[in-house]
Amino acid sequence: MICRRTWSITAFVLIFFTKADAQTMQDSIISLPELIKYALASNQTARKARLDIENTTYRINEVRSAALPQISGSAGLNYNPLLQQSALPGDFFGQPGTTILVALGQKWNSNAGVSFSQALFNQGVLTGLKAATTTREFYRINAQLTEEGIIEQVATGYYGLILQQQQLIALDSTIENTRELLNILQSQLKNGLVKKIDVDRVSVSATNLEARRQQIVNGISISENQLKFLAGIPINQPITFENVDVHSIKPSVMDHNPDDYLSRTEFRLLQSQKRLLELQRESYKAEYYPTLSLSGNYSYQGLGNEFPFKAEKRNFNWFDVATFGLNLRVPLFNGMATRSRIHQADIALAKLGEDISQTQQAMNLDYENAVLQINNNLALLKTQQQNVKLAEDVYQNTIANYNYGLATLADLLSAENGLTDAQTNYLTTLLNYRLAEIKLLKSKGALRSILQ
Repeated sequence: MICRRTWSITAFVLIFFTKADAQTMQDSIISLPELIKYALASNQTARKARLDIENTTYRINEVRSAALPQISGSAGLNYNPLLQQSALPGDFFGQPGTTILVALGQKWNSNAGVSFSQALFNQGVLTGLKAATTTREFYRINAQLTEEGIIEQVATGYYGLILQQQQLIALDSTIENTRELLNILQSQLKNGLVKKIDVDRVSVSATNLEARRQQIVNGISISENQLKFLAGIPINQPITFENVDVHSIKPSVMDHNPDDYLSRTEFRLLQSQKRLLELQRESYKAEYYPTLSLSGNYSYQGLGNEFPFKAEKRNFNWFDVATFGLNLRVPLFNGMATRSRIHQADIALAKLGEDISQTQQAMNLDYENAVLQINNNLALLKTQQQNVKLAEDVYQNTIANYNYGLATLADLLSAENGLTDAQTNYLTTLLNYRLAEIKLLKSKGALRSILQ
């Protein structure tokens, strides 16, 4: 399943770059689901997580090798310039009562052979195989958790970028109105209809708005670069991020059972980690078990006083040697080291149990907080929407009254600032709602629904 997913993501990347080559980079528009898919394929952290999964295959093969026959070959050629001497009674040589030193052996000793061993029973190897398989599952879940983290970061950054762009649009409208007013006042100043201080006040307001606009533009550039970095896109590559309807509200996202944490990737990862610790404890207990193995070797040896590959056959003796054995190892006492390791494993499991309990509470807390934030922001959004509409009406009425001389310039500037603040507050509340929505999807284990 992992391989199919990897190939599908790779295919998407190839299709994306094919489209990008067919048109100018300035025309490349990427949506949120496309950006997330691209990030899952290109992000270095995600790629490393997939490499960890691949690496577990080789770990399993490494552990499995201990249950397979172990075969090795050897060869040797030894020359003994001084042979070992042994003391023998002189009776053997017709010299009773004396001791004679006799050199035993040959100057040259040559051998070549093959040896093998096969584990018949080793509880540690069996437990190791189970642990290796569980490790692969652990890294699969960890890769999913990594991908969910990337989805969360990309979605958060994407919504933040879109709302910054919305804020820029609203501010541009205010700047345009202020510039028009400034042009009118400058014309009226020439005709002596207004005071210079009024023109200066509007000019200062326009300059402040321009400075604020530049801050937003800089923030947009930083957000775009951050998204490119998360997705593994070159920073200097021009990309247009598709606008999304951030104003649409979907309260149905809260349909969820807060106690359904078993499907959460974080919880599944802890359960996998618990299984690994249990298997580690079993591997320590396996040290109490005896081991049984079969061994054997075959060698071809030669002895003589001449160099074996130049000596005549009668001067160099060649012969076969073969042995087979059954080896039993029974552990009796190791200073209670195994018992200490088992107790340490028990402590590790107890600590993990506390982590699991804390994680369950944290998951419920995340859910409740996300729901609370969404409800608060939904209520606040209605108020902010009404406030924006009211600020727009006040601003338009103040302009009309100012044109008729029924409102002062201070009233007009105050209405303008009120409209700008109302729009900013609304967009900030909307961003907070979107962030709470992402947190809620995360607490439900449904972040991947963003890809749909």
